[in-house]
Amino acid sequence: MSSASFPRRSARTQGFTLGAPRNITAAGDGATVLFLRSANGTDPRNALWALDTATGEERVLADPTTLLDSDEVTPEEQARRERARERAGGITGYATDRAGSSVVFTLSGRLFHTAVATGETRELPVRQPVADPRMDPEGQRVSYVSGGALRVVDVDGSGDRALVEPDAPDVTWGLAEFIAAEEMNRFRGHWWAPDGSRLLAARVDESPVQRWYLGDPNDPGREPTPVRYPAAGTANAEVSLALVGLDGTRVPVEWDRQALPYLVTAHWSRHGRPLVAVQSRDQRTQLVLAVDPDTGRTTEVHRETDPHWVEIKPGWPAWTPDGRLVRISADASAYRLVVGDRPWTSAPLQVRAVLDVGEDDVLVSASEEDPTQVHLYRVSETGVERLTTDPGVHAGTRSGAVLVVASSTLDEPKTRVRVRRGDEEIAEVVNRAEEHGVQLNVELLRLGERELCSALLLPHGYRPSDGPLPVLLDPYGGPHSQRVLSRQQGFLTSQWFADQGFAVLVTDGRGMAGRGPDWDRAIAGDLAGPPLQDQVDALHAAAAQRTELDLERVAIRGWSFGGYLAALAVLRRPDVFHAAVAGAAVVDWRLYDTHYTERYLGDPNAAPEVYEANSLLADAAKLERPLLVVHGTVDDNVVLAHSLRLSAALTAAARPHTFLPLPGVSHMPTDETTSENLLLLQADFLRRALAR
Repeated sequence: MSSASFPRRSARTQGFTLGAPRNITAAGDGATVLFLRSANGTDPRNALWALDTATGEERVLADPTTLLDSDEVTPEEQARRERARERAGGITGYATDRAGSSVVFTLSGRLFHTAVATGETRELPVRQPVADPRMDPEGQRVSYVSGGALRVVDVDGSGDRALVEPDAPDVTWGLAEFIAAEEMNRFRGHWWAPDGSRLLAARVDESPVQRWYLGDPNDPGREPTPVRYPAAGTANAEVSLALVGLDGTRVPVEWDRQALPYLVTAHWSRHGRPLVAVQSRDQRTQLVLAVDPDTGRTTEVHRETDPHWVEIKPGWPAWTPDGRLVRISADASAYRLVVGDRPWTSAPLQVRAVLDVGEDDVLVSASEEDPTQVHLYRVSETGVERLTTDPGVHAGTRSGAVLVVASSTLDEPKTRVRVRRGDEEIAEVVNRAEEHGVQLNVELLRLGERELCSALLLPHGYRPSDGPLPVLLDPYGGPHSQRVLSRQQGFLTSQWFADQGFAVLVTDGRGMAGRGPDWDRAIAGDLAGPPLQDQVDALHAAAAQRTELDLERVAIRGWSFGGYLAALAVLRRPDVFHAAVAGAAVVDWRLYDTHYTERYLGDPNAAPEVYEANSLLADAAKLERPLLVVHGTVDDNVVLAHSLRLSAALTAAARPHTFLPLPGVSHMPTDETTSENLLLLQADFLRRALAR
């Protein structure tokens, strides 16, 4: 193990994720498991690998270091990586045909095709730069986007042509718009017909979206980059669909886009007509529509409504092989799997995602009484079978009789990826990530009357006789992005802060995933009150149980929503919190995007008072505690204007604070030196702020 410090090793290994298998697919009939993995724990360039399930042997299919001398990231690819929170390089995604015999991917905006059986990889001569290539299910052609046009090429490299081209400067075909990728977990904009005869393609017109200009103050000679950013209460991109033939013919898909403007997802399989899920602007109504592939007419097959919002869950809608609709519905205090007209699950099971639809069952990920654990379940008309047993977080992919399970637990430092056929484990994918070397001293707790899921981390080797410790709250605290899970990976940085002399408390409050629709909706209309109160209540409940916590020295740190929560804490509850680090914080929700913000706070044009109540700006004059504000200068998600406006408001109120800009950094720091020193600077700031 390297003698470098934890911050340096964590930065160098991208949080000890490099070298671990990822993007895992059980391909075709389960004969092959495809995955991405870099050569070792410090190599950021992923290669494409295959595991033969008959022999358990691994082989590299495509290595970016032998295909290209360097990895030049196009602006389109950089934007995709930002949306997907992708920090690695090399091959960062791929697509296969139905049989799993062919794979396509991009490197430096160029298109490559790999034959799985032989490992032969060759570049296809196509228009560049290439974005989002997709194999047709029959393995004969590849679709991709370049210059806003949806194009297709034969797998032998011949016949490259545009099927449909943009008819205006701000129009693209076949790609997901910003809102879909950032907030709906939809990263694609075109889908092949099962027989490869045509495609369902999204047309995105961004001309209604306001134009913002993002410049880097560190590079004054560079012109600002114009971006279309749909801030809350402003216009979204206009998204429509068309069925596009291989001869370029187009059939528009018809639905009421005025009432249901959001395209949530699409699904096209051999088991029925193409399905699209569409949503109203207020997100309280979501329809599943079946599309006639010849006429483009749609038929409503399901309607979901909610007085607050309809939650988007991965993997649905889909058809079963016998033509029944598969969906996840919020009903009877649970997210339930529904097939046809019948719910197949009920509370306490909270279904998180549909992973695979089989002949007579559905593979899902879900949580039960303990939301810190995520397990795999086989669900059928006859009942529910849990497939994973070890306490932890389990993800999976399935094809035929082969199931691949990726398991992370509190007992093991690395994620283990095991391949099963039926009840037999037949192989394990090698994990080349570096050992983190952190000795965790963590205890999972359920705190207070709401049984808030929390993790308490103390310095390694700490004894009560050592005396009480200053407390550092280290939450995300907002919707989704669950922090308190039964696995080591999420606690490494928190343990490092504990080893600097803090008692670190991590709490998931109301709105966090895993506890059902009622828990999620407890933050409706108020992103400030319940999340902050849950942090306070968890702190006091923990202190009532544990004498190690010194309530006279309490700090809080966070990033993104966690940064908002950290600043909120010292502004509104200085009686509890004595210092804060607010990284990439949302300060004024009017500056954040439509789909996320309006889901929780509504339309700022209709309810401006709700936005005022949730903003940090009106509270700036209340600051009486040390506050470190950190922000990347080229953040295109939570733009730098948030922290600049907070600093301006604090300055106008003559409130001292510290502002640390990160030149050239977007929403997630990736540079090794910046990532390392950012941790060191935070620890130093907190130590000084809480010194007696």
